[in-house]
Amino acid sequence: MRKIAGSLGLVVVLTACGGSVSPSTGSVAAPATPTPTPTPTSAAPSAPTPTPQITGPNVSGCFTEKDGKIFSHGADDLPGVITGRGEVGVVITYERNGNVCTWRPLSDRLVAAGYRVLLYARDSTKPPEDVTVAMAKRLAKEKGVKRLFFVGGSIAATTAPLAAEKFGGRTAGIVALSGAIDPADAARITVPLLQIGTEHDGYGGAEDLQPAHDAATKAPANELLIVKGESTHASELFRTPHAAEALDRILTFMDRHKG
Repeated sequence: MRKIAGSLGLVVVLTACGGSVSPSTGSVAAPATPTPTPTPTSAAPSAPTPTPQITGPNVSGCFTEKDGKIFSHGADDLPGVITGRGEVGVVITYERNGNVCTWRPLSDRLVAAGYRVLLYARDSTKPPEDVTVAMAKRLAKEKGVKRLFFVGGSIAATTAPLAAEKFGGRTAGIVALSGAIDPADAARITVPLLQIGTEHDGYGGAEDLQPAHDAATKAPANELLIVKGESTHASELFRTPHAAEALDRILTFMDRHKG
């Protein structure tokens, strides 16, 4: 593998009070009682709206039991979620130092289209290949799931073909965002492949995507989308003006090859 509150000040108005001397008597008249100056009033500052605190099982604070089935995996009991009810599953593995939350736009789109999606937290210090295979096997055991797509970002996109190869014949296809798939690995891919990336990304940009695309001659479908003039990486693409294009392309690819 080649690349693994503001303060509210009150203004106090002081009114000078003094007696006046009568010219005829020389007596001092009592000082007039000043008319009180109304003190400006202001509504008391409202308390800040508390940030809702998620309690109970969740994944990174953005998937809860309302979204699907929460589970734990691995020696560290890291959380994951299976959401949706479709017969075709999708395992999403995020980029190094990422999290599941930035992949929610894709997950929601897939669930709405009838797919069953597994997302999970992982130890980003370890290569994702083996844990991706483990998650695929977990999702494949869900009742009604017949085939699976592998979706990965960055290093998880680079290793997605290896995970799919280990998983075997129930693989429906691979979607690699900002991956740097080694051409030798790409040459062994025998399932549909979609690569997406931005032109100037330093990892998984055009210079990495094109060689893998050229080498994947055994893939029954071999698609490539390079977003020109951009350098965003992996799931960052879902927060750009190109998000709709990327999401549409992924869904169209999966619908075409889900079997």
